[in-house]
Amino acid sequence: MVMSTKEKVFLWFNYLLLSLFALSIVFPLLYVVSVSVTPYSELVKHGGFVVIPSEVTFDAYRIFLSDSLIPSAYKVTVFITVVGTAVNLVLTSFMAYPLSKKFLPGRNMLLFLVVFTFLFNGGIIPTYLIVKSTGLINSLWSMIIPLAVTSYNLLIMKTFFENLPESLYEAARIDGAGELRIFVQLVLPLSMPIMATIGLFYAVNHWNEFFQAIMYINDNSKKPLQVVLRGILSSAMNPDQQAALEQTLPSESLQMAAVILTALPILVVYPFVQKYFTQGALLGSVKG
Repeated sequence: MVMSTKEKVFLWFNYLLLSLFALSIVFPLLYVVSVSVTPYSELVKHGGFVVIPSEVTFDAYRIFLSDSLIPSAYKVTVFITVVGTAVNLVLTSFMAYPLSKKFLPGRNMLLFLVVFTFLFNGGIIPTYLIVKSTGLINSLWSMIIPLAVTSYNLLIMKTFFENLPESLYEAARIDGAGELRIFVQLVLPLSMPIMATIGLFYAVNHWNEFFQAIMYINDNSKKPLQVVLRGILSSAMNPDQQAALEQTLPSESLQMAAVILTALPILVVYPFVQKYFTQGALLGSVKG
């Protein structure tokens, strides 16, 4: 097929536009990585803007990784991410599936309560008092149970279940399958796109856990990665240490190294679920 001149111009314009868009995404990541490994003299020489440094130092990473709390912080973060995401998916799917059935008694009232919690919440102090009264203070479960189900993800998953053909349910019921068996053996295998999508949402939230850890965790050995890195960064940036530290390492390098240490695991995992992400988000948000 021979393209006309207009078609060639349009094609090259698309290539240029997509290349610029890709560059706008890759360039900030490259800048963060570059600054995290740039020594103080190099950063001062270029006025704080370095994309490809001529010298490389990993002192910023050594400062973080040499702290004794880093291994336990990674363990805590991995635990609340893996276990928390599993709890989120189980509870969200077990609630979304019944709500997707119009014959469920009291369905409209339950959906109203779900949407109500989506718009309003009890506030910080009442939530803290509930967590305290249930004995979850200074427990890893305090970063999992309070947000075990979020209304936004629940509504997306419910919509996905509603989009599944009703004939599948009818055929399974004719064969004598109950609702639990239908859900486990029929619905879940067909729901991998939405499970991967919602699971990614939950996993990112757990990996970036910060506020609840500050609220409920007092033991340093139980603090997640974000809180520990913030503590190290704050101590390194106090006036007594900053002057001596910046003789060899700028504060910007520490900040960028913290960004890399927290974002890298999610960036590594994301490509493996990307193929499910778009499909699951679209099917879960558009009623067919």
